[in-house]
Amino acid sequence: MANASSAVGTRSAGLTWFLRILVVVYLFMLVAWPTGLVAQNTFSNGLEGMRTALSDPDVTHSLRLTVQVAIIAVAINLVFGVGMSLLLVRFDFPGKRALSALIDLPLSVSPIVVGLALVLVYNPRYGWFGETLSDNGIDVVFATPGIVMATCFVALPLIIREVVPVLEEMGDEQEQAARSLGANSLQTFRRITLPGIKWAIVYGVVLSLARSLGEFGAVKIVAGKSIGDKETATLLVQREYQNFHQDVAYSVSFLLVVAAVLCLVVVALLRPKPESHRQLAKEKK
Repeated sequence: MANASSAVGTRSAGLTWFLRILVVVYLFMLVAWPTGLVAQNTFSNGLEGMRTALSDPDVTHSLRLTVQVAIIAVAINLVFGVGMSLLLVRFDFPGKRALSALIDLPLSVSPIVVGLALVLVYNPRYGWFGETLSDNGIDVVFATPGIVMATCFVALPLIIREVVPVLEEMGDEQEQAARSLGANSLQTFRRITLPGIKWAIVYGVVLSLARSLGEFGAVKIVAGKSIGDKETATLLVQREYQNFHQDVAYSVSFLLVVAAVLCLVVVALLRPKPESHRQLAKEKK
């Protein structure tokens, strides 16, 4: 029996190390190596490529537009994401399952299809609502509102799918107790619900921000060929690379990578440590 246990333990340890090495190699080939090559090409001539990129008015405009669109999209998804999470968890209504399935639609539908759908609906020439909006001076497609809508769509589920499990785990006992003591809905949300879901919101916001900064497919269709005007950073990377301006393309790509990594680092630093969770649980007991 002892020999059998030792053999099983040795085999398990060997399998564990094999799986670890396999995962590390997979992540290195898929993530670390390509990202490292982008950084290597960005600084192949020192800081000259970055200086050239940041001195280009088209680059600075595209970066500003990308940040503006991402912030607006994240703010919209934050409000509606938290609202829909509360709706899905705290209320029962006909069509609840259908709504939950629709929320996951952006994860299964190609962003190209999303952009095409927005063009069909809001095109100023033949769209369902585009002609009416255009007559009233409101441009959606081939303008900033269309880019914001496309970005909101692709990042929609990220906040909701972070908040919903936390709300389900919390339950509604404390909220009911607060209402029984005279608290209104706003007070209950601000003092009971929000503190319980704040870290889920933070993580969802960061994921949504990273996704919004890097969106390409839907924005490409909605923005059209508005070079230098309604061109986000991802669209500029494609154009500069195809025009053999690789130094600019690599530099902007590196900035987008840095932004995404910083988002994840911020979440890792702000997220409470497991020790604090255990201490909080002891205090509640």
